[in-house]
Amino acid sequence: MKAAFYTLGCKVNQYETEYMAELLKSAGFEIVSPNDDADYYIINSCTVTATADQKTRQNVRKFKRKHPDSAVILTGCMPQAFPDAANELIEADIVFSNKNDSDILDLINQYNINKNRLIRINEHKKGDAFPKCSINEFSERIRAFVKIEDGCDRYCSYCIIPKSRGFVRSKAPEDLKEEIEALADNGIKEIVLVGINLSSYGKGFDYNLVDAVRICAENDKIKRVRLGSLEPDHITDEVIKGLSEIKKLCPQFHISLQSGCDKTLNEMNRHYTANEYKELCGKLRKAFINATITTDVMVGFNNESEEDFEKSLRFVKEIAFEKVHVFPYSERKGTAASKKGDSVSKEEKERRASIMINETNIIREKFCNSLIGTKDIVLFENEIMPGVYQGYTKSYIPIRVKSDCNIIGQELETEITSYNINSDVCFGLL
Repeated sequence: MKAAFYTLGCKVNQYETEYMAELLKSAGFEIVSPNDDADYYIINSCTVTATADQKTRQNVRKFKRKHPDSAVILTGCMPQAFPDAANELIEADIVFSNKNDSDILDLINQYNINKNRLIRINEHKKGDAFPKCSINEFSERIRAFVKIEDGCDRYCSYCIIPKSRGFVRSKAPEDLKEEIEALADNGIKEIVLVGINLSSYGKGFDYNLVDAVRICAENDKIKRVRLGSLEPDHITDEVIKGLSEIKKLCPQFHISLQSGCDKTLNEMNRHYTANEYKELCGKLRKAFINATITTDVMVGFNNESEEDFEKSLRFVKEIAFEKVHVFPYSERKGTAASKKGDSVSKEEKERRASIMINETNIIREKFCNSLIGTKDIVLFENEIMPGVYQGYTKSYIPIRVKSDCNIIGQELETEITSYNINSDVCFGLL
């Protein structure tokens, strides 16, 4: 039997796809590319925006249309948040939610009995434990995403994630240590800790994010530890001090901003001010050598005026983020913001997004060009074409070099010689 996964969304989804793929492989399935012929096509969905839902629907229908005799399986956040909408996607032969990842083999076996459509969506409940899930490899890579936290209880007014992911829950330290050992034994060199609200790791227990990083760093075979997206108000002075003492931690911090305007932040139900965010950036840049700070910025949130947008733009330019993901506000049914409507037109959102992207690209280009002539240690991850290898610095700058030898998995000092803004890649010499 052959199975193919098509994954939408965040690093947590990518981890869960790897977990489900390993479950199927252990049962004798061959995992193939979604471009190949397969008996089962599994769409692991994202629902963070309306566009994500649209992509999910399109791919479910596309795989069924191209492979009518194969079973199409829909899972992930979309059926968890919007079970009725998922049920209406009749092209999906099996529908289950992200709470039921471990049931994938059981559901396939049930479906094969009589080919009747199956739907299994269990609601997240307060007090749910972190599921017993772990992986041993990561799609033949040397960098692995490891989910240590799930759920979110922040209830930002625009966000459907608490509904799709449930309450905060954390992987036990002993389970994390065991998983890291397995990954390290299978050639993984860098661990990226991820979660839906990663900063909340350990909430309600006597451990926190610093402890998780230490567990990874203590493994001699792991060369680097990196963090996924963080919430700014959870990064305390104590956390900064603890992280700064871990030499294997990569000083790249993706800290969600959303807006640089206090009025908009308040309406979003974010739990910090622009000035508090600015102070945090200063602390991180002081505590970590060559720290890079990246972020997400939303434009066109309901009631965002032109003045609000300009404040946000000025703030983003002031912080001078090394990289910014810009996206327009997308109303999500069932959120607090959706009850107020969507007062900014699509055209205006696109205009503001274009302005924000252009300005942040200028900052990105200036930063990367400033690296030309410097040297840094690069962990090489893959061969993108014969004799050309790509890797990343600890600050997550992509570097490409030519080499006659296979250098995948090696940390090598590299001189940065140029930067291409179109590919967003630096080039270097060993």
